[in-house]
Amino acid sequence: MQKATAKAEQEYLKNVDLSVRLNRWILKPIAAWPESSTVSPIKKYLGWFVHIICYSLLSFLFVPCLTFLILEVNDTYNRIKLIGPLSFFLMSYLKYYLMLLHKNDILKCVQQVQRDWANARHLNDRNIMGMNANYGRKLVVVSAFFMYSSYIFFYIAVPITVGRIPAQDGNFTFIFLPFPSSMRITDYRKSPVNEIFYFLQCLAGVVLHIITVGACSLAATFAVHACGQMQILMNWLGYLVNGRADMSKSLDGRIASIVEQHVRILKFLDLTEKTLRYIALVEFLGCTTVLCLLSYYVLVEWSTNDRISSATYAVLFVSFTFNIFIYCYIGELVAEGCRQIAEISYMIDWYRLLGKRKLSIILIMQMSNSTIKLTAGNIVILSYSKFGDVVKSAFAFLNVLRTVT
Repeated sequence: MQKATAKAEQEYLKNVDLSVRLNRWILKPIAAWPESSTVSPIKKYLGWFVHIICYSLLSFLFVPCLTFLILEVNDTYNRIKLIGPLSFFLMSYLKYYLMLLHKNDILKCVQQVQRDWANARHLNDRNIMGMNANYGRKLVVVSAFFMYSSYIFFYIAVPITVGRIPAQDGNFTFIFLPFPSSMRITDYRKSPVNEIFYFLQCLAGVVLHIITVGACSLAATFAVHACGQMQILMNWLGYLVNGRADMSKSLDGRIASIVEQHVRILKFLDLTEKTLRYIALVEFLGCTTVLCLLSYYVLVEWSTNDRISSATYAVLFVSFTFNIFIYCYIGELVAEGCRQIAEISYMIDWYRLLGKRKLSIILIMQMSNSTIKLTAGNIVILSYSKFGDVVKSAFAFLNVLRTVT
């Protein structure tokens, strides 16, 4: 008996780890992964210290770049060229702040994932959850691949390709920095300041991309987990009339279990929406701006035959496009899952239910049709059509920008 209990506990921990391991790996380095209330004071202070370091690194990119834009840039194109990075820095500031602000909500979502695995006693239910957990992991991996590919290209490949640049006012060379800095702050071209600046910019870039991938990974994991729970609910609906070995023997008991499962799903979606709505809004607005600017940079650099810069901005364009697509894709997944619950509720043998028991199916159908949807700040419902709107808006702004400049 003890061996069976230990084996079940081990399998449970393995399944939970399967669902949230990548999220934990991504968010722990920036102390954005939620810890339980019983965490030691030392860990709390260490987390605050990491927060200060992350904000300092983001400021190390934002402040010199903004100072350079205000004090030293005169031509229009170079001013526009700096708005894109500054927008990305601001997006990262806001997303990091929102993740820390909603740490308790993220913890509640993780705890609900753990409870759902604990309640999955039937092999078929565990298989459904396992497939969805693997799918969520794949979305996280693909998102990380695109973002870190752009990181490697922008922060490492381009400086190596450009090589050391000879200074015009001295017989020395310096490393090309991914982001410009103001000479009013310090002469970043001279060694060892140049090497320190390059190292800190690369380190800050890691934080920027961790924040971006971490926010996207939370959205993907929680949304796909909710879809898995909806698939389990639809499976249960198929056994409502005739029952299943692990389900209640009475029809009323099976109805109660199905309604409880549906309520848990709706509460989890509500919590997920509360946790991610403003992060998604920042991503939605920021990506529209950044995609417009990146496409403008590609056109300008291509027209000047600067193939390296043009390819760099093209890679960044693809990364940001895929990132906003993930948000819209998971919003569509959740909405489609809710619609399928309503369809399955009608397709079962509900007419075999006696008396007022049929009304429970109507209630489930109505709740599925008017259920919670993932939104960006309660303003925009995340869906395929909204992804198309982002792309169209970006290119509309691009046309305006080209006309004005």
